[in-house]
Amino acid sequence: MVISTLPLSRRRTLFRGGLRAGAAAVCCGLLLTGPAVAAAATAPTAHVQAQHEERGRGTLVSAEKLYTLVSPQAVAAELKAAGFESGTVRHGVAAYRLVYRTIDPHGRPTTASGLFVLPLNHERRLHAVSFAHGTGSHKDDSPSMQRGAFVSAPVIAHASAGTAGVAPDYLGMGKGPGLHPWMDIGSETTASLDMLRAARAFALRTGHVLEREVMVTGFSQGASAALGLGRALEAGEDPWFRLGALAPVSGAYDFGGTELPALLEGRLEPKSSVVYTAYTLVAFNRLHYIYGSPGEVFRAPYDSTVEALFDGAHTGQELMRGTPGTLDELLTEHGRELLAHPTGPLAAALRTIDAVCTDWAPSAPVRLYMATGDEQAVTANTERCQTALFRNGVDVPVVDLGDADYRGSRHLGSNVAATSAIVRWFGVLRRR
Repeated sequence: MVISTLPLSRRRTLFRGGLRAGAAAVCCGLLLTGPAVAAAATAPTAHVQAQHEERGRGTLVSAEKLYTLVSPQAVAAELKAAGFESGTVRHGVAAYRLVYRTIDPHGRPTTASGLFVLPLNHERRLHAVSFAHGTGSHKDDSPSMQRGAFVSAPVIAHASAGTAGVAPDYLGMGKGPGLHPWMDIGSETTASLDMLRAARAFALRTGHVLEREVMVTGFSQGASAALGLGRALEAGEDPWFRLGALAPVSGAYDFGGTELPALLEGRLEPKSSVVYTAYTLVAFNRLHYIYGSPGEVFRAPYDSTVEALFDGAHTGQELMRGTPGTLDELLTEHGRELLAHPTGPLAAALRTIDAVCTDWAPSAPVRLYMATGDEQAVTANTERCQTALFRNGVDVPVVDLGDADYRGSRHLGSNVAATSAIVRWFGVLRRR
């Protein structure tokens, strides 16, 4: 594994780190009191606190114990079964599903769920690690709904190393009502922040206190979500939590300027390109109204079937079977033109997504993780994000995960390889 800046013309910094990538080969790619005095003293504004309390955001609705892996050996077996490295395991873990209050993309009250995993050790005070998972189509493609799986393994790995693992399912996923607003940075951010608040409240019931500093990471879709959460924490949107470190993995950070052109030009894996393109049009139309009828953007027979595939009840396998093999079979000329040259609400939505790297300058440590040859998230996304952060005064190293592979996918493999590397890096930071 090499930690470096990418070969940008403005500057070249190259050094090797002591991090070791995990190895392993799914579709697209989950009775104490806190230090109230410190929280009050560092509250960013009374308005933010009042708004949070008024809407009840982060209020715990329910908590359900899902499973306990009593020993480090049991955790190691769980991770290995999911294809993840077990070298960072130090403790057994207890896993819970939390349901909590949050808001939808329009600011209306709703609920969401997420996975909360605690280490079985004697530490009362724990740092939280927030992990945002990658794309899924079914409500069960989320951390709190799958045990020992690709979407939950990173959370277990972080908790078994001695932190509190926190993973939002996102809106419309897990036990959340309604449809999932895919790649909506705003609701991914609020769902992630409110999950942290619910986790803090529940942790007190178990005899734990969550430290102020939160380590934030996420994969693929979750990489942008992680940046959104990091930005919110540094902006003081919570009176207690603050950003401790940030480690996004294989994100489509420049979704409009880099990822969509790569999909349309055939530079990525064809079937994944079809699925992501369909998801983009359907999910964005639900929030931003970019087309009037499916027939405007989808060719027959998909104009009458594609939207229903993204209802949260269809599996990834059903989605793959229900979509064509090429974009030419999926898109009308207007549909392709809409994505190639976005205007109006679509262009505005894409600008919001792409701003996760361009409109702020993190003060906490940041590393961007990627795998050369990623067949789903073109690696130029990472270079664009690094460049944007550098222009804002932050020189962020990129960790090239090398020949990461998971069941034939470099993209999915980057999540596996990055997990153990990030667990180790976060551990170094916590001990400083």
